[in-house]
Order: sequence, then structure tokens, then C-alpha cells
Amino acid sequence: MELNLASTCDVLVLGSGIAGISAALTAAESGASVILVCKGRLFSGSSFYPGTWGLGLVGPADEADEADLISTIEDVGCGMADDALVRALVKGIHPAIEKVRSMGVRLRKADKDGQQEYIPCFDHKHRDWNGIEFDSAREIFSQRLEELGVTILSGRETLELVRADGRVCGAVITDGAELHYLGCKALVLATGGYGSLFRHHLCTSDVEGLGQALALEAGCRLVNMEFMQIMPGYLSPAYQTIFNEKTFRFTDLRRPDGAPLLEGETASLLELRATHGPFTARLPSKAVDLAIYRACLEDKRGVRVTYSDEMRHSPPEFVKTYFDWLREARGLTMEDPIQIGMFAHAANGGVWIAPDTSTGVPGLFAAGEVTGGMHGADRIGGLSTANGLVFGGKAGSSAAAACTAVQEPPKTCLFKAVAAADCRKVFADLQDTMFHHAMVERDEAGLSAALERVKGLSSALILTPTDNVDEIARTRRRAGQLCTAQCILKAALMRRESRGAHYRADHPCEKPAMARPICVTCQGGAIQARFIEEGTTPCL
Repeated sequence: MELNLASTCDVLVLGSGIAGISAALTAAESGASVILVCKGRLFSGSSFYPGTWGLGLVGPADEADEADLISTIEDVGCGMADDALVRALVKGIHPAIEKVRSMGVRLRKADKDGQQEYIPCFDHKHRDWNGIEFDSAREIFSQRLEELGVTILSGRETLELVRADGRVCGAVITDGAELHYLGCKALVLATGGYGSLFRHHLCTSDVEGLGQALALEAGCRLVNMEFMQIMPGYLSPAYQTIFNEKTFRFTDLRRPDGAPLLEGETASLLELRATHGPFTARLPSKAVDLAIYRACLEDKRGVRVTYSDEMRHSPPEFVKTYFDWLREARGLTMEDPIQIGMFAHAANGGVWIAPDTSTGVPGLFAAGEVTGGMHGADRIGGLSTANGLVFGGKAGSSAAAACTAVQEPPKTCLFKAVAAADCRKVFADLQDTMFHHAMVERDEAGLSAALERVKGLSSALILTPTDNVDEIARTRRRAGQLCTAQCILKAALMRRESRGAHYRADHPCEKPAMARPICVTCQGGAIQARFIEEGTTPCL
């Protein structure tokens, strides 16, 4: 099918989380004409997930603290972070915070920032803690996008990146009724992570791993795909609400039958578990997450949580802030019994970028949770927001600069209008497969079975020509999700050790010989994973 150019711009941004919005604003401020495309509403993705009160944001306490934060990120990342990206991230956080503040966005500060609850998870000290309030961010960013003349196309799904002469020059999108070819001189991919590939997830449904598949198809490399942040969340009564890990030290955890979740003296274990949100294989507190996950596999009702009198009567400030929000947004208090389980949250891996957000593919830049390298096997709390602000801004600037002397996009593009007869049940099957075999506890047999299952689901997508746009979009969506799932599984299979967020029950210890990131590429349609050699860069 030949599609005519529907509209064109200098910079096309895909995604409307904090990275996509930052990219659109910065590109427009640089003088570029900008179109922002998002599948859901503006202000979407993990950044604006409604299951929590706002965006936590941390940075170095001052310039003297930058070196320590760089070192800590690399230590917490277990050697899986790219040093150049880590340095670019840390150096860019303070200017990014000041820009947001100068725009008028409300940043919540701690009244009692010396409390231990304000130490970012996996960190060892207090930093510059900020909380970007959702309502304020939406209002200010909306005004600024309008002032700069950024065109917003919400409710549009991206199906393919268009390339000409080896350069990305646009995208094919759909509004559900028709296919449209949007042209550009540079494109910023900011479509988010892949949390919704798992049955239980703490992210919006548009965080589905399609950007990673689109980038892979365009010739990009993916890195650290096996490192998925997994953390506790509410199964009931407010499904998909983030559980505040700081409360673990005040909890009583029970199985649905009333039996204790953990045996023996557990106070020190829960005290340690209260210091970090996501699961990690690095700390003894992994026993808590493994017990919750196994309990959920045995009984879908999950683990029952009640709180101590100490917390109900005198909660720390950070915990009180959470429960104030929970009461207003969900109608729940500390007195209400809840059931929790393990949820996929945010990806630490994705498109491997250079510090300027280039991907090695001309015309294509990437930022936010769709990318990887600036984090490692574990990530310090509050740095996901920092990542989106810093590299989103860099992507906007780099994309705008790349428009110089670039020819206008072609007037037409070719698109294969094909679809599988019935792929409606594929996604639920994929989510269950990933939940059972690629969540907290992984092993060779489970990962191998999952990979074969995902390959089988891909092979079952028998493509035939059609003009049904809805079927075309659904098929492209499923194919992309299955592709990204294969990337996760292949990397997890190759890493026969436990490191950070990646826990192998059959290889429970970290292995020095595997202290290198894994890169995933696509050659001739075949997805391949390999350990990265020292000195390798993301540029092909």
C-alpha cells in the first residue's frame, strides 16, 4: 500500500510521558516545528501513572555530591550502566530541575528531609529530593506546549517508522479509522517501557514495549533488557495501586489462610525491605519478594497486609504523604486490610543511546524509559523521572539540530497492509507467560518454555492482505509485543547468574565472568543476544 504524506514537521515526537514532553518542549524552544503523537491521552505512560500521587525526582545535593552519585549509580547498577550515560545524567539533573521550577511547576520538598524514608531506594544517603505534582505539571506543560505551537495528536498509535536512504524520516500512525504517514526531519522515540507485557503491572496500558520493537526493526541495539523493576502493589481493594515499601517495617504479612508469610524472626528482614521499592537479588530482603510472588502463584488473592499501632499513630512524614493521597484518591486508610502481589513496574533496559540520545540510526533519537544504559541491574529511586527530564531535553535539542540541511521527507511511503485473522487472545497468553516465567523468580526451564511459547505465538500470526485498519493495528501491536518479549527472554536466558533485578533460582549468585551488559540486535529478522565487548558503543 502506498501512503501519501499527510503532514510534515521538523521533529516528530512519539510518546507523552515526561521524556516525550521534555523533548517536544526543547525542540520547539530551539525553533523546530514539532508534532507530538501519543497513543493515549497527553501526559501518559509510567511518568503520569495514576496509581501513585506524583513524580519522585532526586538529584545530587550539590555540585560536590555529583561524583558520589555517579559512583553510587554504577555500584547499584552492578556494573551494567554505561559510564558516559551515567555522567551525562547526573550532570544534567540540576539544570533540568531548575528549568522545571522556573516554568512554575510545583515541586514538593520534604519538611523533615532528614528522616530515613527520604533516602532514595538503593541509595546510602540523602540527596536533593523533589516531588513533581501531577496537576501542576499537567497545567504548566500544557500551557507551554500551546505557547510554542506544538501540535498534539492524541489517540494515535504508531505502527512503523518510515526510512528513506537509511534515515528515519517519519512514521505511519493510525487514529483507529485510517492510516496516516507523518513526515519529519528527525524523530524522537519516547514511547516508554514494557511493563504491561506482564499480567500484573504498575503502569498504564500504553507502556507495552512497542517502541523497543520499532527501534530494533530500524536497526537500533537494545541493552539490559533482562533488568525489569518488579515491586509490590495492591491486588485488592484498589488494584494496580503502588504499595509504599517504606511501610514494610510496620507490617504483618499473612497468606490468604491466615498463616504467616515469613517464618522465624522477620523484623530485621522487613526493616531492610523497607529501604527499597523494587525487588533486588543483591540483598537478603529478596526473601520477602520471593515469598510474596510464590504466594501469588499459589493463590491469586495474594498476601494480606495489616499495619502496626506504631505506624497508625505516628507515621513518618513520607508515609503520611502517601496515605493522605491514598485516602483522597482511593478512599483507603491505614485501617483497611489490603492484599498485595508482585507487579512489573519500570524497565531498566531499552534502546542503547549515546549521551546526545542518538541511536546510531540517522534521524532517530530516543529518551526516557524506552532507552537503556544510564541505569544498570538496579536503579536508584527517583532517577527514572530525572532520566526523562535530562535525556528528553537532550533528545529535543539533538533532534532539532539534526534538522539542519536535511531534505524534506518523501511524498509517499510504502506500507504492508496485512493482518492476522485472530490475535485477540495473544496478549493475555503473553502476559500470563511472562508473569509465570519472567517475573521475580526465573530459571532455565521456565525461560526456555516461555521463549518457545512466545515464538509459537509469533509464528501463529499468519498475515494476509486487508484494508481493515483495526486489524492491521492490532496485528502490528501484537507482533511488536511478542518481539520485545523475545528480547527480554533471550537476555534473561543468556544471563546465567543473579544480578540486581534479575534473579535466577538455578544460578542464585552473581558471577564475575558475566559482569558485562547484554546487547540485543535483529539480523535478517532473527533476534540475537550477546555480551557487549569492552569499548563497544551504541553507534553501529
